[in-house]
Amino acid sequence: MSFWNTCILAYCRLGIAGLSPRAPGTAGSALAALLAPLIFLPLPLWGRLLFLAVIVVTGGLAATRAEILLGRTDPGEVVIDELAGVWIALLPLGADQWSWPGLVWAFALFRLFDIWKPWPVHASETWLPAGWGIMLDDILAGLMAMCCMLVLRALGWV
Repeated sequence: MSFWNTCILAYCRLGIAGLSPRAPGTAGSALAALLAPLIFLPLPLWGRLLFLAVIVVTGGLAATRAEILLGRTDPGEVVIDELAGVWIALLPLGADQWSWPGLVWAFALFRLFDIWKPWPVHASETWLPAGWGIMLDDILAGLMAMCCMLVLRALGWV
């Protein structure tokens, strides 16, 4: 395998999180939540939105390539979509507003919607081809979790 293909798979797997023998999506989501206070949450809102746009575009391209390299559709080890989903769920929490309970709520709500896959999350997996469909369902699950986070924030719970 070429160096670039190895890099693409490492990116899609978030290092080794996607190689977890049990629940790679949960492992990727947990890593995303743990990295957020270091990389994502300190940024201003425009920086977080720009960062997410880059993750979504590069994630869609990389996940498409990963499907080809791994020879199967929507491989479980591709967890870059979990990073996007968790970080979308964290958008209501800014650099000066985040807390560990808020981080846990965002993680749990994202995983709830990602595993449960209510409409339109499940349906969206087929709306776009290849890696773009992989990314879209987690983006929608992240948006649902973000809406819940906005409610929790308005209630003063996070």
